[in-house]
Amino acid sequence: LPGRRADVILVGGHYDTKVFRDFRFVGANDGGSSTALLLELGRALARRAREFTYWLVFFDGEEARETWTARDSLYGSRHLAAELTRTRRLPRAVIVADMIGDRELAIRREAHSTPWLTDLVWAAASRLRYDAHFLPELLPVEDDHVPFLRAGVPATLLIDMEYPTWHTAEDTIDKVSADSLRVVGEVLIEALPALEARLRSGPGEPR
Repeated sequence: LPGRRADVILVGGHYDTKVFRDFRFVGANDGGSSTALLLELGRALARRAREFTYWLVFFDGEEARETWTARDSLYGSRHLAAELTRTRRLPRAVIVADMIGDRELAIRREAHSTPWLTDLVWAAASRLRYDAHFLPELLPVEDDHVPFLRAGVPATLLIDMEYPTWHTAEDTIDKVSADSLRVVGEVLIEALPALEARLRSGPGEPR
């Protein structure tokens, strides 16, 4: 989504689902919820004036093929971060969403994320009175934001890890809440103008 300037804000999530050989895994929340969020976010952002250019990125290969390791995980985001580093086209900021469809939405601050960027998102949630869903506790999670952090890009992750049916056959559409998707979408729409203002004012604080 082109803006008035070429500087990029990347909002991403993964669309792949985990492969299990002993049962059929739907992945309604773990893969499906972030995909749905990005599709609707694209429609919403297309109707708004934008100072920055937005990339909505659907990552593949977030899940491990076998067991999560540094090499067996985050295939798509690792590839993109490396390619953008090589071509010197890294975005100015990255926001990743994953597993945000839980009916009992409880998103904790991801411990490795860029603090000032996380603060912007949590402040937006507070303005919208969604503090019950965006909690202050820290939780370390490795996800598609990490390759960009390693490349020196401010990045944050929105994820609800308290999901009882995670990586089970029960991660089906009846476990996902459209209201939770709405809450996260509204928070992002609220946070992005503040992020644009922050990026316009300077390079941002070091992580």
